[in-house]
Amino acid sequence: MRVVVASADPDLSASIAFSLTQAGYDVDVTQSAADLSTRSAQQLTDLLMLDMNLDSPGAIELCRAIRRSSTAPIMILAARDSEDDLVAAVEAGADEYIRKPFSPRTLIARVRALARRAPPRREKTIVIGSLQLDIERQRLRIGATSEVYLSPLEAKALHILLKAPGRTVTTEKLLLQLWGEQQERERHTLKQLIYRLRLKLDAAGAEGIVRTTPGSGYKLVIE
Repeated sequence: MRVVVASADPDLSASIAFSLTQAGYDVDVTQSAADLSTRSAQQLTDLLMLDMNLDSPGAIELCRAIRRSSTAPIMILAARDSEDDLVAAVEAGADEYIRKPFSPRTLIARVRALARRAPPRREKTIVIGSLQLDIERQRLRIGATSEVYLSPLEAKALHILLKAPGRTVTTEKLLLQLWGEQQERERHTLKQLIYRLRLKLDAAGAEGIVRTTPGSGYKLVIE
């Protein structure tokens, strides 16, 4: 499950990201409302957290704008327990309103409850730049070229990288999402998996788009 946290408070964002990652969620953080709008247009998101401290247009207006094109659950984070703020959030399309400060346990419980209430979303394809990945069929199309056939693990690894274009996905996150473990055996298997994926991409004319971030992980770079 992919959660996007939008807050101008980097300490709060880091705390939320740490808690949710430990609970098994895939977390992306931004401090800019404009950046969030761009990411929401490019990537599929399962749950959005909007802090009331966001810059213009602000969390409420941003929530209203996102709701016009997305059914993803939205949680508003607020510093005060104001009825006016709560009413404004609900009227803008928010699904949950939580007052700061909150404990990690409370946050995770509210996220899980909100996720249970949300209708299931099924990704069939994801498109970034000239890449189009058919997740169900495990086929990749690059521009107008023929399809590239991927193994289930290759398709899943590419899917994870496609959801974070231009940003490093850590080795630990890849290991957890692919196998649920971070043992040395899985680390070696991941290296082999990325090697095979690169060979297929290179052969299809997409040379060098999967890059290694030394000591950290991998990222997908699309010019």
